[in-house]
Amino acid sequence: MSRLGRRFGWLWAAYAVSAYGSGLGFGAFPLLAVLVLDAGPGQVAALAAVGPAVGALIALPLGPWVEFRRKRPVLIAMDLVRCAAMLTIPIAYAFGRLSFAQLLVVSAVIAAARIAFNAASGAYLKSLVCPADLLVANARFESTTWSSIAVGPPLGGAAIGLFGPVTTVMADAFSYLLSALGITAIGGREAQPRRAAQPRTGELLDGWRHLLTHPVLRPLFLNQLAVSGLIMATEPLLAVLLLGELGFPPWQYGLAFAVPCVGGLIGARLARRVVARYGQQRILRTVGTLRAVWLIGLAFVQPGVAGLATVIAVELAIVISMSLYNPVLATCRLEHTPTARVARTLTAWSVSSSASIAVLSALAGLLADVTGPRTAITVAGVLILASPLLLPGPSWTTARPGSVREVDTAAPRRRA
Repeated sequence: MSRLGRRFGWLWAAYAVSAYGSGLGFGAFPLLAVLVLDAGPGQVAALAAVGPAVGALIALPLGPWVEFRRKRPVLIAMDLVRCAAMLTIPIAYAFGRLSFAQLLVVSAVIAAARIAFNAASGAYLKSLVCPADLLVANARFESTTWSSIAVGPPLGGAAIGLFGPVTTVMADAFSYLLSALGITAIGGREAQPRRAAQPRTGELLDGWRHLLTHPVLRPLFLNQLAVSGLIMATEPLLAVLLLGELGFPPWQYGLAFAVPCVGGLIGARLARRVVARYGQQRILRTVGTLRAVWLIGLAFVQPGVAGLATVIAVELAIVISMSLYNPVLATCRLEHTPTARVARTLTAWSVSSSASIAVLSALAGLLADVTGPRTAITVAGVLILASPLLLPGPSWTTARPGSVREVDTAAPRRRA
């Protein structure tokens, strides 16, 4: 931590607290909908899709708003918004007033605040650490994310069993409060960002304009939309296949997803070393291709121990690939985005990712209704094999291998 400084240490600690809180609260909303509100499958599906989709729409105008404000107060405000929104659930539950509509509203608020927080966080990180340390910082965030996913859900399930259905929601809410306190402790002065000109009507689209016109970011952006959308679209289908058709008990289903998360620590720790040895460009192309080849393996899952081992092996390979690729991608994205446009670019990326996951999940669900979950998983596995074609060409930089910071020579960086 000393290499990146005390201020980054506080930012990382705040991120870790909220990540573990979210890990504990993973799946809490669907569980409340089923156990407390007797919601059916359609309502649970709506909760998973509608809330985040509405949140993405709410977040659309937040990109320019975040861009031209000090980032640390924005981070604190978004943590406090999420804390307050989450706390309304145990309060309503205590008074017997919890409703499905409230879960939808809170889900949308959390999604919008998360997008704004991530946009401000990326911009703040770029100002907090030197360019050579961006990959190290992003890798630490990535390893924290995967460790929280590995540890949080099992502990959250146990806590719900012992203390009731809103326990993990309360823990998640207070984790945001602790995160806000950690970010407050960072201290220091932050310059007020200034607009280069008067606000423009097209300012809302500047993030997408940058992503879709940049010769390096455009293919990486389109590739990420396809890969993340197809992988996430298979998650509910796999649940139906394992728990329904193949008869896996819930504990095996949880084990199948908890164990592979350990691979996230492996991939994140390897990121800096492999980039230093092979270069950013080669890693993005090679690992970006490798992460697409594993998903088709889920189509061959069978009952019993062999089937469980298959799921764990496939998910482990996917997680290692993603956790190695993601911090390199995040670093490349920051390096190729002007400081005055980071928040809008990250907002556009997050909104697009949410939309891609929602659309592909809906299409996969429709296909599964007609053909069955195994066929739909197979189709997703086949389609994702074509995703490496969207990656940048073999010569998009001229930086020497081993350089952490590669420069885009195809087009000068634009100034906002």
